[in-house]
Amino acid sequence: MILVEPNPLPIRIHDRAVVARERAQAARAALADCQLCAHHCGVNRLAGEQGLCHAGAEARVFSTQLEVGDELELLPTFAIALSGCDLRCSFCITGAESWNPRVGEPLCTATLAAQAEAAMKTGARTAMILGGEPTVHLPAALEIVAVLPPSLRLIWKTNAHGTALARTWLEGLFDVWLADYKFGNDHCAERLAGVPRYQNVVRENLAWASHHSELIVRHLLMPGHVDCCWEPIARWLAAELPAVKVSLRSGFWPAWRATNHPELSRPFSLTELQSAWTIARSYSLRLIE
Repeated sequence: MILVEPNPLPIRIHDRAVVARERAQAARAALADCQLCAHHCGVNRLAGEQGLCHAGAEARVFSTQLEVGDELELLPTFAIALSGCDLRCSFCITGAESWNPRVGEPLCTATLAAQAEAAMKTGARTAMILGGEPTVHLPAALEIVAVLPPSLRLIWKTNAHGTALARTWLEGLFDVWLADYKFGNDHCAERLAGVPRYQNVVRENLAWASHHSELIVRHLLMPGHVDCCWEPIARWLAAELPAVKVSLRSGFWPAWRATNHPELSRPFSLTELQSAWTIARSYSLRLIE
């Protein structure tokens, strides 16, 4: 059982910008000893040192668009994708951008604010900050929060590999955490994404998020990983977070470097999909589309 602190008081919408700006300054100063993700590299990014994510002090944006391919209750959403990530998932659909923090355009918050206003006029109800992984660019993400229209619901799309320090700066700012729970065991996480001690880190972040915002846990079904990854995840969610919404994604495609792993060299099969849904129903998970 993972223990988390009680629900905090939410930040009022009209205070969001002020709080985000204050936290952005503190988060930027902390880049001198970077502890934003669970790799705990401790490098001085302000001086040009690089940790495992290779990110520097400044963020870049590789995509901004009105997105209609995410969970239905979040759409339409204005999605802002920051370059760079602390995981190295072989099957990443945006691997070239997610692995490289130097692609895309330099962050301009004024431009993003204008784009968000335009997106609202064409139907956007939410704004999503994602990556790559936005946690590695937390100061920039907070600067973005400070300029987004207050009427937009904010979504933090994350791999849930951040630290308690990162969570202190995120607390109360986002309406929804959309968190990936990718692997059901540490062996698959290290083999497919190069990340150790995955289970403890992700579970701690999910438990925290469930008490501090609305939480949607997303799992991408992977060929050959129903029994080793999806079933343990489903079992844990049913036991620890039974009320949490679960988004089961079946659109796996052998992208990026997936073919380095034989079982990931093909699409997800109909037989595996049926098995995955049977597992979800057996644990009475709160599935959403």
